[in-house]
Amino acid sequence: DEKPRLVNSRKSIVRIGLMQWQMRMFSHFDQLVEQVEYFVDAVSDYQSDFILFPEFFNAPLMAEFNHLDPPGAIRGLAGYTERLRDKLSDMAVSYYVNIISGSMPMLLDDGKLYNVGFLCRRDGSVEIYEKIHITPSEVSSWGMVGGNRVRVFDTDCGKIGIIICYDVEFPELGRILADQGMKILFVPFLTDTQNGYTRVRRCAQARAIENECYVAISGCVGNLPHVNNMDITFAQSAVFTPSDFAFPTNGIKAEATPNTEMITIADVDLDLLRELNEYGSVRNLKDRRKDLYTVKLNNEN
Repeated sequence: DEKPRLVNSRKSIVRIGLMQWQMRMFSHFDQLVEQVEYFVDAVSDYQSDFILFPEFFNAPLMAEFNHLDPPGAIRGLAGYTERLRDKLSDMAVSYYVNIISGSMPMLLDDGKLYNVGFLCRRDGSVEIYEKIHITPSEVSSWGMVGGNRVRVFDTDCGKIGIIICYDVEFPELGRILADQGMKILFVPFLTDTQNGYTRVRRCAQARAIENECYVAISGCVGNLPHVNNMDITFAQSAVFTPSDFAFPTNGIKAEATPNTEMITIADVDLDLLRELNEYGSVRNLKDRRKDLYTVKLNNEN
């Protein structure tokens, strides 16, 4: 039987917690879970509605497989994904916070390796999302493939979108999600250099303006000397807003200190988005020339 859809509640103020995660070595899986739970507990103490983890934040567990070639090592890491998903789901219920799990590798039923994450709702339900655009290095080093599902997710704070890192550099995805009712776009990322981070940041800010939504990005910091392909990381997590009188003049609601492990908490007001859509100085969604162009999914399933 089809499960009933979670009804979107009418909520104005939504509190977001960003986890800027320090890469560190863990001797075993439970030690990583203990660190994750510490931060979930801390964010929940502030009555947050969401906590966002970064892309591949569980990469330290790959040290166990560092003797293998890169495709073998990443598939070894994928062996932990379902266990970590279940732990995060339990935490979402226990600490009453919606957890966006960043991303992690997973072998799906077709036998191919994907970069996926999970929306673990605080009501106990879990949904998967897939990275659509795989970077050249993810293809060449690990043999990953891109997903095929672009959709919003219903939550108790309204409709949200989740895309992973490189995906934010493709404006079509944000526009499709906006047309599906998305008000907050979550972007877990992992970048090694400031060049890569700049691409993610600037594109995330553009998505906030053009789609009249909030965009939250969260990344990893620090180094992993004993994990191939994960040597260094750079991040400055942030929450971006549209650019109009009701929002910060620089379009930044909150941002973390660069390259430092920390939690960033920000409140976003969904009512301001509704007012912007109707009365903004510019109205990017309303003023589109649909008589000239459209952006749509080729496969609606």
